[in-house]
Amino acid sequence: MPTRHDIRNVAIVAHVDHGKTTIVDAMLKQAGAFAAHQQLDDRMMDSNDLEREKGITILAKNTAVKYHPKDGGAPITINIIDTPGHADFGGEVERGLSMVDAVVLLVDASEGPLPQTRFVLRKALQQRKPVILCINKTDRPDSRIDEVVNETYDLFLDLDADEDQIEFPIVYACGRDGVASLTKPENGTVPADSDNLEPFFSAILEHVPAPVYDEEAPLQAHVTNLDADNFLGRIALLRVEQGELRKGQTVAWIKRDGTISNVRITELMMTEALTRKPAEVAGPGDICAVAGIPDIMIGETLADPENPIALPLITVDQPAISMTIGTNTSPLVGRGGTGKGADAKSAVKQRKVTARQVKDRLDRELIGNVSLRVLDTERPDAWEVQGRGELALAILVEQMRREGFELTIGKPQVVTKLVDGKVHEPVERLTVDVPEEHMGAVTQLMGVRKGRMDNMSNHGSGWVRMEFVVPSRGLIGFRTEFLTNTRGTGIAHSIHEGHEPWFGTLTTRNNGSLVADRAGAVTAFAMTNLQERGVLFTDPGTEVYEGMIVGENSRSDDMDVNITKEKKLTNMRSASADSFEAIVPPRKLSLEQSLEFCRDDECVEVTPEAVRIRKVILDQNARGRASSRAKNG
Repeated sequence: MPTRHDIRNVAIVAHVDHGKTTIVDAMLKQAGAFAAHQQLDDRMMDSNDLEREKGITILAKNTAVKYHPKDGGAPITINIIDTPGHADFGGEVERGLSMVDAVVLLVDASEGPLPQTRFVLRKALQQRKPVILCINKTDRPDSRIDEVVNETYDLFLDLDADEDQIEFPIVYACGRDGVASLTKPENGTVPADSDNLEPFFSAILEHVPAPVYDEEAPLQAHVTNLDADNFLGRIALLRVEQGELRKGQTVAWIKRDGTISNVRITELMMTEALTRKPAEVAGPGDICAVAGIPDIMIGETLADPENPIALPLITVDQPAISMTIGTNTSPLVGRGGTGKGADAKSAVKQRKVTARQVKDRLDRELIGNVSLRVLDTERPDAWEVQGRGELALAILVEQMRREGFELTIGKPQVVTKLVDGKVHEPVERLTVDVPEEHMGAVTQLMGVRKGRMDNMSNHGSGWVRMEFVVPSRGLIGFRTEFLTNTRGTGIAHSIHEGHEPWFGTLTTRNNGSLVADRAGAVTAFAMTNLQERGVLFTDPGTEVYEGMIVGENSRSDDMDVNITKEKKLTNMRSASADSFEAIVPPRKLSLEQSLEFCRDDECVEVTPEAVRIRKVILDQNARGRASSRAKNG
């Protein structure tokens, strides 16, 4: 069969923070993708604000570099897909792998293979993709290159790789300095026999198969991602499998339900570096973008109108975590961060607080996010949103709040399924790296959460690596407690491991809540009296309402408190006299920490300015009646 030698398609996969985006930056710079006068940022591929803030890749993105071989041959286009390293965004990884012919597996020279390395590698091996191993960050003082290579071989064997897949080439690199080599450097040093990424480029050209095609086959192109443009509307990113796609051509659009309609390609674009440029034709193996089809969806096929043949739909893993997302139902809805009213009327007008606006936004998210599900609930203003993990759902809520939405978010729950008449729940494989002195604290923490230890290894550097299999429920709210118990030194990563029979009741939060019993503004006088009762979450002057949680109780039950109490003036002294006691600074909870803190009868109110935790039933008396009904059955 004919082969296109002028193109290579490769995905870079790795665990979070092992240097994927940094090495792609270096490839773009060394391939001459930018002019000398251009001002370049670090991590250019992380274009999303949230990606830059959190330091992780959330969306899979593609770029292309023109590589000029040193022997003076014709330039070769290398299409690179930068995929997320977090399993919560696994839908992005699966789509990225469907566009390429091989993967570069990046592994940190010190940390070695971690749970997400296992996740992305398993996906690549399932799709029979050849693998190039790149040991990155060889300059780390604690690097242990030989051990990491051996651990990676063990991982391949563990994932049932065949003989061809396990004979992988190894490249050693320092992505930050833009240096790679095929010979192993000393631990803690940058490769000395090279000063650029030339060995990395040559390994890609040698080991990534060039696209093969059938000259007689009709057109087939697979939609793998979607984008939007203010002028062109919806843009479909696709890989051409067979035939040619031309600007202005009429093609058959095969939808997910099998129906076929003819559409015209109004615009065709190819990626060069970080920009899309107009093109006239895209051939087999090319990754291109087309406009002109307003309702096209991921997984659909563009084919020859006279002989339409559909490509298989992209399948993704089932969701494991769900949360209820609904409209804001608190007394402070639409009233700004302090609750005292927005400064300008326009700020109130821009708020999105209706059920129709929330539902439209969730439906829009479904178009580009194949790993998400949105289900109706009993209430018309709330929906159950299911996703891969807590982080993926928290990122969605964070994006919505930045767009002006006000929401009520329920406590994250696990998505169970029935197997042979028994309830099974999702379980995770948790890998923990901690200093030896914190081993006991972590083991105790996992014991409460019904985790069982699967493996334990000591690298001899004072650090211990432990692997647990733990129900996904047990990891909701785990991270904050874990970091406290290890004094911020521990590193924990988890990955979905399948389903096991229901583990029984889990009690992960022992302390109750301090609940405001009336509306008003928080006073320093009331905070001074209450801070011995527990940890407070609010600053003086903050507007609160009945049923809002203002702190964590030091005991196991909830306590209704008056946090708006004022010191009365007398004719003898002023309100500020005798107030010598210092207020302990309140604990500020982020969105993720607020979701972790929630109990079953609590939820989180999210607005563009504030995140508040509240009781589902705000009225104190109604709450008491509901709890007594629950006790008496």
